[in-house]
Order: sequence, then structure tokens, then C-alpha cells
Amino acid sequence: MTILRILETPDPVLRQISTPVDKVDDELRALIADMFETMYDAPGIGLAAVQVGVPRRVLVMDLHEPAEEGGEVVKEPRVFINPEILGESDEDVPYTEGCLSVPDQYAEVMRPDRVRARWLDERGVAHEEDLEGLLAVCLQHEMDHLEGVLFIDHLSRLKREMVLKKLAKARKERGLSM
Repeated sequence: MTILRILETPDPVLRQISTPVDKVDDELRALIADMFETMYDAPGIGLAAVQVGVPRRVLVMDLHEPAEEGGEVVKEPRVFINPEILGESDEDVPYTEGCLSVPDQYAEVMRPDRVRARWLDERGVAHEEDLEGLLAVCLQHEMDHLEGVLFIDHLSRLKREMVLKKLAKARKERGLSM
């Protein structure tokens, strides 16, 4: 497995619309394994393929809780290939979101708390289920990436500019530029 480079805003690849996966094969499973390795290393709880420069409709998530001191992390990896949202709750709720492509920046985003989704797993098996809470929010966040949308696009212009200024300042302090 390989740790891949996570693209950061304003990389134009992040704005590409991802193409559907037409077959689930060993090459795709290798990408998925690399995506999990990359996500865990970052660390994060979700990663879309486009964030590592592969604009295909694939995302991985693991909402595991960090290990307590000396405890073992229980991983619950989930793969979503060609995910679709079939329905959502009428009520939006606020969640504080962050993104590996907008590092160390967080903001409150309003999203439906429940969704009905359909997707394929890494074996090509179809799933359809109701998801709620953090799992539903994370799925929506990662699916936004498949459409070239970042969580900061859900913010007001003022809040988005504040986040981007903080990101630029942090990069400058680390000696990076973009």
C-alpha cells in the first residue's frame, strides 16, 4: 500500500466532476487500499478519490473513534463506489466540518441529518440503506467532492474568505505557498 499525496485547495483537480466507475476490479481495490492508508495517515475520517488526483466516483470512510490511551483502535472501514443519495430528511442540522484538502480549517455547515443512499462496495455488491448522524453528513461531504464541491463552498462568502485567509497564513508560517 502507498500513502498518496492529498491535493489541497486551490488545486483545480479538486473542482473536477468525477466519472462513474464502470467495473470493480483489482486495480480499483488497490486504489481503495491506498486511499485508506492515506486517510488513516493524514489522519481523517473520509477521503474521495479526486482528493488524491483520481477523479472517479469512489470514496472511503472510517468513523472510528481515536484509541484511548494505550487502547486499540477499532477500525470500521466503509467503501462507497458510485454513491447516490435517493432521499434526505427535511431538517438540516449544523455540523462542524473539516477537510483534508482544506487542512486544519473548520466551519459549521448545515446538512440533512438523514439520507437514503445507494452504492457499491469494494466487491461490487450493491447496497441501499438509511444513514444518519455523522455517517450521513460525512457521506454528503465526500460526495460533494465527486461534484467538485468543497465544504467551504457551503459557507457565506465572508466565512469562506476568512477560512481561506487562515489557510494562507498557516501555509506561509509553514513555508509553503500555493
